[in-house]
Amino acid sequence: MSWPTQSGILALGDLALQSGERIPDAKLSWKAHGTLSPARDNVVVYPTSYGAQHPGLEWAIGPDSLLDPDRWFILIPDMFGNGLSSSPSNTPDYPGLVTSADNVLAQRRLLREVFGVEQVAAVYGFSMGAQQAYHWAALAPEAVARAIVVCGSAKTSPHNQVFLLSLLAVLEAAPEHLGGGRFSAEPLAARRAFTRNYAGWAMSQDWYRAGLHLSSTGATTLDEFLDNHWGPGFTLAAADLYAQLRTWYAGDISANDLYHGDLFAALGAIRARVLLMPGETDLYFPVADNADELRHLKAGELRPIPSIWGHVAGAPAKIPEDYAFLKSEVRAWLDR
Repeated sequence: MSWPTQSGILALGDLALQSGERIPDAKLSWKAHGTLSPARDNVVVYPTSYGAQHPGLEWAIGPDSLLDPDRWFILIPDMFGNGLSSSPSNTPDYPGLVTSADNVLAQRRLLREVFGVEQVAAVYGFSMGAQQAYHWAALAPEAVARAIVVCGSAKTSPHNQVFLLSLLAVLEAAPEHLGGGRFSAEPLAARRAFTRNYAGWAMSQDWYRAGLHLSSTGATTLDEFLDNHWGPGFTLAAADLYAQLRTWYAGDISANDLYHGDLFAALGAIRARVLLMPGETDLYFPVADNADELRHLKAGELRPIPSIWGHVAGAPAKIPEDYAFLKSEVRAWLDR
């Protein structure tokens, strides 16, 4: 990389959570790209998504990419449960639920304590990262100038929760499951069932109809695609996958002492300029959900990604058309 980077782990102590539980001796992993301006006014927070760690997000960073490190100071905080920050795989007493709000409050501490930053130019996120971007805008409305929500929502919908419950049930049915998302050993058969279930949601029906599961991967059969191309992408421990599913399931920008469950009030309190970029064929976060949210935002725009790649359209590292669309829209929004 031709630009400055730095990384670290912030020790948070015993971190109090929304649930009343704590993460003992909590750790928040992070990596930053670019140079913090003297005025500390060029910060873009880029939270991780489900199952992701910061190296997997770097495709979007570069002078010619979505987030330009020659202009922006791009901070990637690793979400709790991703195996780098505090997670079941590295924390024996990891609590039953860590929310997106818990993540965002820890990320604010990171910005204050390590970089002396109180306000950010933007929060950019995909999927669960997009949920965190929404939480940033709602929990700290005075501190966020722009929020870019790619394939995400302000509140996890019942239809999305059905999908998440099916994945939780697969992991809970494993003989290795000890209860509460902990396992005596990695549940290999359950993991295979988990990834196959997931594959029916991540890409659209049109994507499979077009044969892209074969032509875009080099696989010759559906089984080969699922086992050799799709499944290996899930690298986290089963306990971490389980914990992050619970975080996703509980996603709700209004589930806190500021808004007391009033989603419309939470959306209306956001001062940031919000760019909503759902995928046109996303089964998790459909365009209609963002369209409903848009009606309650003070300053928002809806720019659906025209793609048959389903949810994956929001992370198009290897999809040239979707990458070009996302880059154009994101860079234009950051210039406003």
